[in-house]
Order: sequence, then C-alpha cells, then structure tokens
Amino acid sequence: MNYLTPDEYEAYGLEATTSAAWIAAASALIDAHCRRPTLDVAQYRERARLDCGRNTVRLSYLPLAPVAPAPTPFVTVQARYGVPRRGEGLGDAANEIAQAFSLPGSWTTLDSSTIEWIADSGEITLPANALGLSFNELDVTYNAGFGDLPAPVKVACAQIVRNAQATPALNVRAGSLANMHLEYFADTLVDPTVRKLLAPYVAQKL
Repeated sequence: MNYLTPDEYEAYGLEATTSAAWIAAASALIDAHCRRPTLDVAQYRERARLDCGRNTVRLSYLPLAPVAPAPTPFVTVQARYGVPRRGEGLGDAANEIAQAFSLPGSWTTLDSSTIEWIADSGEITLPANALGLSFNELDVTYNAGFGDLPAPVKVACAQIVRNAQATPALNVRAGSLANMHLEYFADTLVDPTVRKLLAPYVAQKL
C-alpha cells in the first residue's frame, strides 16, 4: 500500500511529478520499521500466555479495528484453561466438576461479544469462568490497523522520499530501486525525525 496518493504529494512537500515508485519504496520502509505488513486494516493471529490470576493481555498490532458488519475486531478467540494450583481458591465441588469434564488444559472458544477491549492500547479482558477457573493461554485472530492513515505516517513517507532523493547513491531511476538497495540505506533514510513520527505505530511483539 502506498501511504501517499498523487493528489497529496504537493501538500506534503513533494513535487507533483514524483514517481509512485518512490512512494512505494518509502511505504515499504515504513512497514519494515513498524514491524508489520501494513498500517492499513489487516488480519493478525497471536498466541499469548496469561499470568496466573490475570485475565487481561495486550495485543501487538494497534489499533484494534472492527470490520463491518462485525461489532468487534475479533475473528476467533480461543483460551486454554490452566491447571488449578494450590491456594487459587477453587472449592472442592468446582474442582471435581472441572476435573470430571477435563477442563484443565483444554481449549474453549470464547464469544467475542463477551470480551472487553480497548482499541488504542490493544488491551483485552477475558470473561470470568463460572467455576472460577482461570485461563493460562490465548489464541486470537483479530483485525487491526487504520482505515484513515494518520497524518504523521504521511509526513514520514514524504520525509523518507526527500531523504532518498537527497542521497547521492540513490540518485538512480526510481523504477530500478530494489529492496536490498533500500535496506542498505535504511538507517539513513529512516532518520531520527522519521523514527519519532512513526514511534506510536511500531508493533510491540508479545
């Protein structure tokens, strides 16, 4: 995905005749720096461990984004019941029921409508189990990204293009830019200004 369209070039300080190849190369560098395939809305799958006694976890890719007509960003959510430890407060009856149905260690599919979530932070809270059992692992497929690209990303894209055009070794035909060539100059093109602009959009891996 190109993060600037031709009608936006001049508004972000680029010449109207700028080749789309420069924009595509800059957009690819942004994706690589942010450690994600795109900043547009895309589907991701993550598996995460939950700390004992906690039913919340933060996902890596932000913001969480429902895709119409779905009311939540979650496609599928599965959680695994943990094996109760001494002192976790399960009563004898609850423990017997859990063991009878082989719940500890098994996976269960959760209703996404019962999961609380915060789009900007990626924090999700799982529903409590009626027997008091806790989950120790989560497998979630979800949608995240921006329907409308934030202005700082567009500014960063234009800055990378200007940096590339000002780098003598990159003064070649835009159509001949190769991924390896750009990777070699990544530290120069993604300068401190660009890094600061993109900092809120870098994925925080679980």
